[in-house]
Amino acid sequence: MRLIAEGAEALIYSGKFLGLEAVVKHRVEKHYRIKSLDVQLRKQRTKVEARVTSAASSVGAMVPRVLMVSTYDIYMTKIAGVRLDEFLKGTEGEKVAAHRTLFSAGSELGILHNADIVHGDYTPANVIVGRGGDAIVIDFGLSEITNSTESKAVDLLLMKRSLNPDQYISFANGYAKSAKEARDIMQRLSAIETRGRYKTRTLITNGDVTA
Repeated sequence: MRLIAEGAEALIYSGKFLGLEAVVKHRVEKHYRIKSLDVQLRKQRTKVEARVTSAASSVGAMVPRVLMVSTYDIYMTKIAGVRLDEFLKGTEGEKVAAHRTLFSAGSELGILHNADIVHGDYTPANVIVGRGGDAIVIDFGLSEITNSTESKAVDLLLMKRSLNPDQYISFANGYAKSAKEARDIMQRLSAIETRGRYKTRTLITNGDVTA
């Protein structure tokens, strides 16, 4: 296995597993935590992430397939492609390609929310653009199962803050097409954005999404 990424909570390795191209997410020890608490948190978060990722796959979302889970490790199929943030930089001026992929990213989030799966960190860095421009969702490390409209709206907010207005419209239209409760969730997003430091608002007019 070869180390390909290092995050705050985990190391990501790439290699072969059971003959498949795979990645392994290994949750690392945090020495500043009490040992018993660290063990408990790492075990619990590994288990929850694997369970939610598998649940997302079972409802038809485009996500890695979980191959095996151990105490602190999740073995998953490797997703070929580029991160959405990198893809958007490379498609400046190619609005059709960007629109299709952003629409797909919004649609995938809608599929997750229909199953009460909240990603928790839905940004372009956690969406892979695969062959044909389809969006594949990765990294469910902060995910949870909840029917909270507020939590689902925050997923939208995280992506919105990472996109320009035109990009967000494409994303939001994909979400509105897919999510069963899109109107309620987008209205909650609008309410969230009126609080404190949030200055922009999402408006719903006659069923059309604007930003």
